[in-house]
Amino acid sequence: MTGPVGVALVGAGVISKQYLENLSTFPDVRVLGIADLDTARAAAVAAEHGVPASGDLDTILALPEVEIVVNLTIPAAHAEVAMAAITAGKHVYGEKPLAMTTADGAKTLAMAAEGGLLVGSAPDTFLGSGLQSAIQVVESGAIGEPVAAALITRGPGPERWHPSPAFLYQQGAGPLFDIGPYHLTALVAALGPIAQVAGLGRRAQPWRTVGSGPLKDTRFEVEVDTHVIALLDFAAGPSASATFSFDSAAPLVSLEITGTEGVLKLPDPNTFGGPVRAYARGSADWHEVPVKGHVAGRGLGVLDLARAVRTGQPPRASGALGMHVLEAMSAILDSTEHVDFRTLTSTVDRPAALPADWNPCERTLS
Repeated sequence: MTGPVGVALVGAGVISKQYLENLSTFPDVRVLGIADLDTARAAAVAAEHGVPASGDLDTILALPEVEIVVNLTIPAAHAEVAMAAITAGKHVYGEKPLAMTTADGAKTLAMAAEGGLLVGSAPDTFLGSGLQSAIQVVESGAIGEPVAAALITRGPGPERWHPSPAFLYQQGAGPLFDIGPYHLTALVAALGPIAQVAGLGRRAQPWRTVGSGPLKDTRFEVEVDTHVIALLDFAAGPSASATFSFDSAAPLVSLEITGTEGVLKLPDPNTFGGPVRAYARGSADWHEVPVKGHVAGRGLGVLDLARAVRTGQPPRASGALGMHVLEAMSAILDSTEHVDFRTLTSTVDRPAALPADWNPCERTLS
C-alpha cells in the first residue's frame, strides 16, 4: 500500500482519547476504526472523534484498510489482542507492557516475524523533545562517560483520580509494570541494554478505595507489590538504582544520569517535553539545556511505526525494545521473591535518534 497508513484502536477507555487527539493531527496516519468490549462506548468515542467505524474486535480486524492495530486494552489482554491482530495480518502497536509474561511477549514477536509484520510498543515518550534532547546531551559527551543513574517515581497511587483503578493493582500492573516502563525505556534509550537486575518489593495495604467517579468509595484488593526497589546493571557499564512506589504520600518523579564530568536531570519520562537540566563539573549551579523538536504526545510511536511500515526502516519504539523492558521488569519481580540478581537473556540496540527535521505533523508518505 501507499499513502497514509490506516490504523484502528482496540480499547475505548481513558487513554484512547489522548491517542485520538494526537493521531488526528498526523497526516501520515488515518484512524479508521475503534473496537471495545463495550461496543456502545466504542461507538460514542468514534462519533466524538469522527472515526468512521466502530464495533467489536472482529469487526475492526475485518476492515481491509486497517494496517496497524493500536492495542489500548488492559495489560491482561495485551498479548491476546496482539496475537489476534497479527493472525488477521495487521501490524501491532501496543500500550505497555508488551505482555503480562516474557513467554507471551516472545510468542507475540515470533508470530509477527513469521508473518512479516512489525510490532511497536509503548512507551513512546522517549521520542518526545524532552528525552530526545537529554539523550543528545549524553551522546555529545557533555557529562562525560555515564557512570550511574538514579530514578524515583512515587506517589499515593492512581485510585485517587482514576475512575476504575482496580486493574492497576492486578498482575501486570502495579508501579513497576505501570510506571516502570517509562523510566526503564528512557534509560535503555540513553544508556543501552540492561544486563542484570535485582529487586525488593513490599505492599503497604491489602485493599485500596476508589476516590472518584461512579465507583467512588468502592474497595478492591491489591494483588501486587506497591513499593519496589531495584538495582540495574547496564551492559555498557553504568549502574542504576530505582524506586517505583504507589505507597508515598509525597509525590516525586526524579531521573538523573551521572557522568564523569557532570550530572543530567531528565524530564519526567511519562511526558514528552522538558525541562532538561545539567550540572557540569566545576559549575556553580544547574543550567537549562535547550529542548528542541516536537513535543506532540501519545501516538508518536504509532506514527513512527506507520512510517516504518512504508519505508522499511526499523521502528524506534519497537517490540524488541518493549520485550527487553518487559524482561527487565519480570526479572526484577522474580528477584523480589528470591532476593538475588537475575541476568537478562535479551538485548536490544539503542533506538536511533530522531533526525533534526523529524516532524509528526508533516506528511511524508505519498
